[in-house]
Amino acid sequence: MVPEPEVAGRVFGDGLDRAAEFVDMLERSGVERGLIGPREVERLWDRHLLNSAVVGERIDAGVRVIDVGSGAGFPGVPLAIARPDLDVVLVEPMARRADWLNEVVETLELDVTVERGRAEEKVLRKRVGLADVVTSRAVAPLARLAGWCLPLVREGGMMLAVKGASARDEVARDATAVARVGGGVPTVSECGVGVLETPTTVVRVERSVRRPRRAG
Repeated sequence: MVPEPEVAGRVFGDGLDRAAEFVDMLERSGVERGLIGPREVERLWDRHLLNSAVVGERIDAGVRVIDVGSGAGFPGVPLAIARPDLDVVLVEPMARRADWLNEVVETLELDVTVERGRAEEKVLRKRVGLADVVTSRAVAPLARLAGWCLPLVREGGMMLAVKGASARDEVARDATAVARVGGGVPTVSECGVGVLETPTTVVRVERSVRRPRRAG
């Protein structure tokens, strides 16, 4: 069994047992079901659960969150465990992964909705509606990601994309494309500073508020 880091209790609080059960589920069947690679098993806590949960630092209390491309459940499931005040919707296009997410939600007794579909599809957008925050992790380059995620963000809300070392390069390259699909200026910040050994890098993009045209 993957050992539980000391810091996990600080991040997950009362949800620690659920987080540990999620790790156990992934450890038992994540590789076999093609959800994670064999080398990821030993890094489930640090690289996946804690890395995802600390994104909650950037999210206000009680808001609606849509997680795009949830896959094995990141960052949406750890976020829902650490922040039970959030209304979380997991969006995943692949049937076998959507089935897995439904199993996770049922087993952990999470108040979370799973929607199968692609964020770029109008039928999915109509079904899930808008959210205050749309999250993602390792889904696509920033320009393409903004085109998928921003239409799901209410005006004045934001997109939070968990990224790696290339985050600043992506922002420099894709800022114009992000603006074209209704995004503000992307900013890069870190979550979990002083808590995690390697903080999580997040790109934040606000959904622009459309100004009404003047009559005339």
